[in-house]
Amino acid sequence: MRIENQKVLAALLALGVELKPAASLAEITYLGIGGTTDLLRLKLHDSIPDVVKLLDAQGIPFKFIGGGSNLLVVDGELPWVVLQLAQPDPDVVIEGNFALVDASADLGRTVTLCAKHDLGGMEGLIGVPGSVGGALRMNAGAYGVQIGTYVREVKVYRGAARLIEILRGDQISFEYRHTSFAPDDMMLAVKLELPSKPFREILQGIRICNEKRRASQPLGQKSAGCIFKNPPGASTGRMIDELGLKGHSIGDARVSDRHANFFINAGKATAKDMLALIADVRERVRKTYGFELENEVVVWNA
Repeated sequence: MRIENQKVLAALLALGVELKPAASLAEITYLGIGGTTDLLRLKLHDSIPDVVKLLDAQGIPFKFIGGGSNLLVVDGELPWVVLQLAQPDPDVVIEGNFALVDASADLGRTVTLCAKHDLGGMEGLIGVPGSVGGALRMNAGAYGVQIGTYVREVKVYRGAARLIEILRGDQISFEYRHTSFAPDDMMLAVKLELPSKPFREILQGIRICNEKRRASQPLGQKSAGCIFKNPPGASTGRMIDELGLKGHSIGDARVSDRHANFFINAGKATAKDMLALIADVRERVRKTYGFELENEVVVWNA
C-alpha cells in the first residue's frame, strides 16, 4: 500500500513520522520473506494515537511491527502500511536495579548492557533474536528464563482503546510463549527489575548459553526461531526429528538440519513455500503423535 496524499504525508511528518516508501519487509524480517508497503517509523511515543487517528480518518489499514524476528509475511504488494518504532538514543537507562528499556531496543544488547551494570537474571535470553517489545509480546524465554519474570511496568499503545497506558507487571498475564496483550497492542517501553550479580558470573552464564545455541541452532541462517510451540509435556523439535524431517523442504523453505523446530529460508523461499512446509509438518505430527501444533511464529496473511 502507498500513501500518496500530500496532506497526509505532511501531517505524518509533523507528527515525527519517517516514511520509507515501498519498503520490502523481506529486508526487515529474519526469515527474509515478505512483500512491499510503506513503512512508517515512529519517533515519538506520544504521537502514536494521533498517527493512528490520521490513518483511521483516511481509511488506511496498518499493522505494527517490532524487530521482525518471529514473523512470516505474505509476498507481493501488501494491503496495509506498517508502523515501527524508531530507536531512540539511549534506548536503555539504568537506575539502580531497574532498567528502563525502549521496546525498539535489541534484546541481546539489552541483556549485555544490564550485565555491564552488574544486573543479571536474563542471561538465557542473550541469543534470542529481535526487539525487547517482541520479547514482551510473546514472553520470550530460553534455558529456564522468561522476560515476564522481571517486568514491573509496561508502556503500551492499546489498539482497541486507541490510547497509551502504563500497566503494572501484575496486571499482565505472562504464560509460556503467551501474554494477555491484544494482537493490536504495541509495546512502547518496559521497566525491568533485575537482581544484582557480579559481571563475571553473568558473563559465564552468557557464554554457557551461547555455546548451547551454537551447538544446536542454525545460527547465521534465515530463520524465525522456533516455528511451533511445545505442547504440554512434549518437545516439538524432538517429534519432528523422530519423523526424519530434518532437511525436508518445499521450495527453498527447509527444516533445519541442526534443530528440527527451526525452518530456514535456504535461498529464495516464498511465503507460500514456508506456509506449505508448516502445514505439511503440522499434519505429519498430528497423524503420528496426536498433537495439534500451535504456531510460535506469527503469520501475516493478506
